[in-house]
Amino acid sequence: MKRNISRRDVIRVVGAGSMIGLAGCGGDGGDGGGSGGSDGSDGSDGSDGSDGSDGGGSDGGSSDGGDDTVRAAWVYVSEVGDLGWSWAHDQGRLAVDEQFDWLETEFVESVPGDEGERVIRNLANEEFDIIFGTTFEYMDPMAKVAEDFPETLFEHCSGFVTRENMGRYFGRMYQARYMAGVAAGRLTETNTMGYVAAFPIPEVVRGINAFTLGAASVNEDVTTKVRWTNTWFDPPTEQEAANALIDEGVDVMAQHQDSPAAVRAAANADIWATGYDAPMGEFAGDNYITSPIWNWEVFYEPTVQSVKDGTWESDAYWEGLNEGIVGLSEWGPEVPSDVQDEVASVRDGIASGDVDVWAGTPFEGESDKFLFQEMGSYVEEVEGEVPN
Repeated sequence: MKRNISRRDVIRVVGAGSMIGLAGCGGDGGDGGGSGGSDGSDGSDGSDGSDGSDGGGSDGGSSDGGDDTVRAAWVYVSEVGDLGWSWAHDQGRLAVDEQFDWLETEFVESVPGDEGERVIRNLANEEFDIIFGTTFEYMDPMAKVAEDFPETLFEHCSGFVTRENMGRYFGRMYQARYMAGVAAGRLTETNTMGYVAAFPIPEVVRGINAFTLGAASVNEDVTTKVRWTNTWFDPPTEQEAANALIDEGVDVMAQHQDSPAAVRAAANADIWATGYDAPMGEFAGDNYITSPIWNWEVFYEPTVQSVKDGTWESDAYWEGLNEGIVGLSEWGPEVPSDVQDEVASVRDGIASGDVDVWAGTPFEGESDKFLFQEMGSYVEEVEGEVPN
């Protein structure tokens, strides 16, 4: 395939040493990563290729040329049929694939973290123009491959390491979590909510806290119980954790995994349920509230376009409701209209900046860097402590 030489030449001129930290994070107020394993984690302190700074932009990987055809590859940690994290990313891939006739896309699914380097390296050898790695576990492997392939562009979802030819991206999912929490706080009758949590990393902790704070903003008596599974996609384990929470008396269920197992368990117990990543109403029926969901095409569309135009730059993308990369699915059939209206009002407040998710908490005023990769404790309304 012919490539415009200017983008390649610019990458070489920039050199292999330039890195950025979380700095380029855009934003309307805060969220983003995950360990993301499946949805990316956040992680540590900006070592291993990131300077950990809070300001500045990017100086790598841009050009004024363009390519006639762009070949893009996605690497997924689970099957695209998981109806969760990988499914949501693949919906974004499909959207841009359909939109641009000059774009060729491929994907590799069910790639565990320890296989990430091999798969990403193979794709680089196949001369894809840009490779998207969609789980936190791919961060270090991708950075290593990016160093060996300076002419290839890379984007990593949820991590904190960047290079001149490797950017990172995530979204402020905590905003949507907070909105779902507002609904949960209005709907609970026992004032006890359950949360089936994936891994004890900043992304997941941030989601638990935001969901709980949303509920507490409308119900001062609410508390959240958490069960950790240390999984991204393991339906039996997730169902077991959900059932344990149900036995403890929760009447609203939330989750951070890629399967609807927790939603199913909640429906079987006739309690309210919120999903994640994808609309999960079909698994909960009348017990469904909503799901915080991703709209990854919001990021993928301008990114592949910039590769086509030769204007791609390494940066640290972290947008939210205003950009549309996060949001809520449709409401369940039994969610009262006044609850829906209240959440809509809260959404407007978050988008305008009038509502600060972290106001009145120990996290108020913290930097994006802290929120993204350092949050490691609960707000007071969450029971227990975050595991080490």
